[in-house]
Amino acid sequence: MLAADTDQALPSPADLSGRLLPWFDAHHRTELPWRRPGTTAWGVLVSEVMSQQTQVARAAPVWEAWMARWPTPADLAAAPTADVLREWGRMGYPRRALRLQECARIVATEHGGVVPADPAELEKLPGIGVYTAAAVAVFHYGRRHAVVDTNVRRVVARLGGQSDAGTATTKADLAAAESLLPEDAPTAARVSVALMELGALVCKARAPECGTCPVSGLCGFSGQEVPAGPSRKRQKYKGTNRHVRGEVMALLRDAEGPVERARIDAVWPDRRMLDEAVAQLITEGLIGTDEAGRFELPSR
Repeated sequence: MLAADTDQALPSPADLSGRLLPWFDAHHRTELPWRRPGTTAWGVLVSEVMSQQTQVARAAPVWEAWMARWPTPADLAAAPTADVLREWGRMGYPRRALRLQECARIVATEHGGVVPADPAELEKLPGIGVYTAAAVAVFHYGRRHAVVDTNVRRVVARLGGQSDAGTATTKADLAAAESLLPEDAPTAARVSVALMELGALVCKARAPECGTCPVSGLCGFSGQEVPAGPSRKRQKYKGTNRHVRGEVMALLRDAEGPVERARIDAVWPDRRMLDEAVAQLITEGLIGTDEAGRFELPSR
């Protein structure tokens, strides 16, 4: 929908970068710890996995503690999985922590401890999809690739005259975003980051700040009102399977040793929901049992 159904042609890479990059240099968020000089490719990969389905403000302190404790893939690969899950804390979707440790083991053993720069190689790592692979290649290695998240899709759609990006279509979305990138790889990498930052700070979903937008003169949607769409219900958490799983994980993270079933039973009143959650956590490798049948975080 981004490339073919726009109301006006997208701006040229030269026009876009000429207006966007000076704004980015002056206004980008410097408080994100993974943007500090010296951050490794591994640090960037960890930040991207942590930021999946988690607000960056919540991920930032966990990332700092994580990188202080396990600064290299080899460090994380050798860590007890129970410690990894404890450090992950309440960020949610703890399988991401397991995948990160699996990534660390592969990078340490098959890539000499160096995170690959090629998105195709990155996508072979556990839990690494198209977006994350491109993000590492661009944000750390300065390669020329389209990095398309929700913010970028919205910015590209509006540059072309649409109020929103519509249904995601990976191939078309990537092609539209790539058409905005200069041929020079380092400059293209900066444009990719700047497009994402513009969507996060200025070209917001419901209240775009067109008056302060550096590319408003190139934008086919500038100054228009965002149509009122269907109200989106906030995703429910309380009382859901995720909630039950989270309570079980919290109990085991805080426990000093294996936990009897009676303590597990006390965290949730609905036995059916609790049994389902425990079975899922065991199947996913997030919890295990000792020889006495007590529950604990994985020991491997």
